[in-house]
Amino acid sequence: MKKEEIVIKLLNLLENKLNISVKLGDYKYNRQVFRGICNQLPPMDLGRDFYTLQDELLTIEKSEKNIVDVNNLTFNANIAHFTGDITTVKADAIVNAANDNYLGCFVPCHNCIDNVIMSASGFQMRNELSELKKQSDYDKQIVKVTGGYNLPCHYVFHVAGPIIYGEVSNKDILDLKNCYISCLERAKTMELKNIVFCCISTGEYHFPNELACEIAIETVKNWLQKNNYCLKVVFNTFKEIDKELYDERL
Repeated sequence: MKKEEIVIKLLNLLENKLNISVKLGDYKYNRQVFRGICNQLPPMDLGRDFYTLQDELLTIEKSEKNIVDVNNLTFNANIAHFTGDITTVKADAIVNAANDNYLGCFVPCHNCIDNVIMSASGFQMRNELSELKKQSDYDKQIVKVTGGYNLPCHYVFHVAGPIIYGEVSNKDILDLKNCYISCLERAKTMELKNIVFCCISTGEYHFPNELACEIAIETVKNWLQKNNYCLKVVFNTFKEIDKELYDERL
């Protein structure tokens, strides 16, 4: 089935499930409407037919992307830098800069990394994050781990970094360091071979890019030196300002 047909079928299913009316247009318009509706939905079971069609659509879209295998990157002391879409990276785990509700971004078609990852993975990820909240030790876990679903990675590590409203405090710096350390420790516990970090807390969370870059690199290098564990770490950048910073410091 062509993706144009799949999207229309998915929208019809959502109309019946949610008792809403959707005005159809061309494929690009319909695809955005579908994404926007899913972004706004709370965790719920959307039914077997929905997930079958959604996974078929996302599988087609994944096949149209240029998938990057982390094992093909050039590493120096187990660290590499990749610029591009993190949802195209084939890895054991990628890191999502989540918000503190850990259910994904609910703003329709928002361009934050949380929304982009959730939209490419499928609605199952939101449901799994909701299920994690029922665990007894949930609040003690800085990192929430879900499957990658329709992403090329096996797992997604969700971590909510500090939000900067004014001057960066010592606590903000420590909190950002702990985001990286917690992800590295979880990867070690899970015996993963590699992990891909986004630029946690920059962008929407307003952590200064240069300071965030320094903290990320220093924290990862120190952890790799202190731990007798072979973990390949990739810093993923998307914006030009971050690309230049990581290129310079690595």
